[in-house]
Amino acid sequence: MNKWGKLTVKAKWAILALLFCLLLLPWLLKWFSHEEHKATWLWDASIIAEQTPEIISFSKAQGVDTIFLQIQDEVPDATYRKFIAAARQAEIDVHALNGHADWAYTEKREEGLAFIEKVRAYNAASAKNERFEGIQLDVEPYQLKRWENEQNSVIAEWSDNMKAWTQAGKDAGLYMSAAIPFWLDARESAEGGGTFSRWVIDHFDAVAIMAYRDRGQQMYDLSKEELDEADELGKKVWVGAELADTHEGDHLTFFSKSVTNMDEEMKKVFDLGASHSSFAGVAVHHYEAWYAKENGIPLARKSEEKK
Repeated sequence: MNKWGKLTVKAKWAILALLFCLLLLPWLLKWFSHEEHKATWLWDASIIAEQTPEIISFSKAQGVDTIFLQIQDEVPDATYRKFIAAARQAEIDVHALNGHADWAYTEKREEGLAFIEKVRAYNAASAKNERFEGIQLDVEPYQLKRWENEQNSVIAEWSDNMKAWTQAGKDAGLYMSAAIPFWLDARESAEGGGTFSRWVIDHFDAVAIMAYRDRGQQMYDLSKEELDEADELGKKVWVGAELADTHEGDHLTFFSKSVTNMDEEMKKVFDLGASHSSFAGVAVHHYEAWYAKENGIPLARKSEEKK
């Protein structure tokens, strides 16, 4: 083969190599980039009837790929189906959200099971792109009086309920997660032999840590033990950020902070959380407060009743 022929073969190989690299480029960019996954809670499901395009557009722009959407009886299934289909089109998963403080009590176990059954039945009657991907339970018995004097017995009842709920969710093919406070790692499991946070993480697919502070380092520090536990257990952890007015101190929320400050502190959480295989991203509480902050809309201060 003459010199020109050799150069032609080399040129062909160079072109093939270039095409191969171009095909791999999207995968390589995804591999090396630090994707910042976010979730958000949406409590007032009534707004999805009229605001689905705005909610999906805002969520997509903010990097949200999971929405915890509260289930409300007054919202028709058809409305949920339309919203979830739009979310799935935008590559956003929707999880059914519910829970009450007293669901931790034995006598309320059936309410939690009924909710899970409702979601299962909804999914069974819906097209694949209209189904809830999972369930998130927000049960906070420490808001109630029994917690002060009967903490151990409440933890035992709560644990038994969570066993029943997670099994029912698993049987229904649902991804099960729970919102929990950061200090559960300071409580012992009702079964002994470890922290209550580890027990909860072990039973659920994922947890969202309510590590509400206005500093990224503090949010991470409050979640680190749970992240370590989830690393070992092969589970996932969202680190929660509060944007609403909590009436419990400015250091617990980004309510009065600028958007720039909030974004900078969240970035710190992503940077710190990246060292954990369990880190699922930042979960922002909640959608309406977030939308208001990003759009410069004054958010009315709300009083929260404690039962």
